[in-house]
Amino acid sequence: MKPVRLPAAATIALPRWAIFALCLLYILPGLIGRDPWKGPDAASFGVMWTMAHGSLNDWLWPHIVGLPMPEEGPLAYWLGAICIKLFGGLIGDPMAARISTGLAFLLGAISVWYATYLLGRRAEAQPLKLPFGGQPEPKDFGRTLADGALLFYLGCLGLLIPSHMTSAGPLYVALIAYAIYQAARFFEVPKLLTALKLGMVLGLLTLTHGWVTPIAMLLTLVSLGLYRQLKCALQLLIVSAPVAIGIVGVWLFALYQIQPFQSTPYIAWMEWNKQQLAMPTFETISHFFKYGIWFAWPAWPFAAWAIYAWRKQEKTLHISLALSLTICFSILALLKPTREESYLLPLLPPLAILAAFGLPTMKRSAINAVDWFAVMVMTGAAALFWLAWVAMQIGWPVKLSERVLRWAPGFVPEFNAVTFIIALLVSAVWFRIVYWRISRQPSVLWRAVVLSTGGVILGWFLLMSLCLPLINHRVSYSIVAKDMAGKITKPYRCIDSKLGPAQRASFAYFSQVHFAGFNEQDCDLLLTQGNRSRAKSKVMTDPDFPGKWEMIWEGQRAADNDEFFTLYRKREQTKTQRKDTSANVSGSEKSELDTTEDGNQASRN
Repeated sequence: MKPVRLPAAATIALPRWAIFALCLLYILPGLIGRDPWKGPDAASFGVMWTMAHGSLNDWLWPHIVGLPMPEEGPLAYWLGAICIKLFGGLIGDPMAARISTGLAFLLGAISVWYATYLLGRRAEAQPLKLPFGGQPEPKDFGRTLADGALLFYLGCLGLLIPSHMTSAGPLYVALIAYAIYQAARFFEVPKLLTALKLGMVLGLLTLTHGWVTPIAMLLTLVSLGLYRQLKCALQLLIVSAPVAIGIVGVWLFALYQIQPFQSTPYIAWMEWNKQQLAMPTFETISHFFKYGIWFAWPAWPFAAWAIYAWRKQEKTLHISLALSLTICFSILALLKPTREESYLLPLLPPLAILAAFGLPTMKRSAINAVDWFAVMVMTGAAALFWLAWVAMQIGWPVKLSERVLRWAPGFVPEFNAVTFIIALLVSAVWFRIVYWRISRQPSVLWRAVVLSTGGVILGWFLLMSLCLPLINHRVSYSIVAKDMAGKITKPYRCIDSKLGPAQRASFAYFSQVHFAGFNEQDCDLLLTQGNRSRAKSKVMTDPDFPGKWEMIWEGQRAADNDEFFTLYRKREQTKTQRKDTSANVSGSEKSELDTTEDGNQASRN
């Protein structure tokens, strides 16, 4: 027997304008008005920026001004580079690159909504008919569940930061959500066109984040097809798989034909894919559960309850599809040896869909507990952000003000009336939502998650509006990179570097200096990254970069006591040094050296 018994009054859908406003309030803060930040955000922007201002070789071989970046795949970088070329001149390259991030988020959110809607309006998902009628219509029930799934998706804490980063993460999770939507359509009516679309999505997913996740998804869907209908499994193998391989093959064929920079990222890309799988250890298992508890909150408790409540209808598509993919992505997460920010992202779309089907059967006491937790935690976080902002502006409380400003040395607070008014209005809306939820005790299904999602959006909005200048000052390389550029007074050929990807991208963009590209050697400047505790000599030698190097600049971000940068210029060999070298060689060697010197002098004349 179905576990759901529901009146039509509980299936009142959210207004379309409200959903649209929630999505904008969620995604726009954090995309607007900030620099590329330390970490994957700056590194990925560096690849996009290099592509946008480079040639065809730069588009085929992802790199950061000469630093190879063969990991993941080129698709997310291509989209960001296209946005930079289209809009960079109007809004700046960093903001233009983040347009692709916002579009990827919208694709993921829409896909979660429509996938849940398709599954929720199926006959086996409908509530039991009431004795005297009054049960909801299938479309109304599906639409309400879709609203709930979207709220769960937006409320997941683990989605918050990755969805605002200029990286492959937003497109990665968006394509997974879109693949689930196409799979729901395919299993409902197994058409050839839908199988083609599903294959295209899997191919694009391979170009975004490697072939491990697409292959695992395809095998899971094929297994589900064998479980449900043999025809579905055959179409996936005969149609979807070749299409996915063909899309990836176009990129690989272009690499083989053009050979960008007389090389190819294929070998390094394949090696990176192989490194995504390893036997699980106690550390990876414990990290998965400790990190996943908050990463997928509040979706996972409702998803677990949905699995229990629908345990006697496990063959139904709305449970079997999301559950099988949840198991698939959980196994991949346990097999992943590294703890990257994106390794749990694939779990969020299927968990949000499962959680929506747990809403009609969740106990009222559990719903109230989740709501009160959201009210206390999110209201407390919002109050903390407001208090930190007040302390920055007026210097009171004194200790809090000193602690906040010590977190970002050199930061000078400025009052922005527009930001203050908007933040005040958003805070007022939050208290209005809390009052509506507590006083009216509405019966609509999505009431159980509206406070959790609203609280996440409130906290993120306040953080990215009131505190954004402070955070930007701490994690941006803008000041130190521009300071370094001002110390380069003499002409130079290029700059060699021993920097990480984020640092190389930030220095290249903010200082507008020329780093050594592919196959470019014999640079006369060298930029290194090290620890401040290590003594720096004015002259140094490096086995990786022949010659003697003389320090001309050193600096660091004011908020970072460990990361330290040093710029060296190659010291030219003087005449005295050349004479000393000549005196120490044998007669035959000396004659050979003199002959070479005379030839060089003649060529200069």
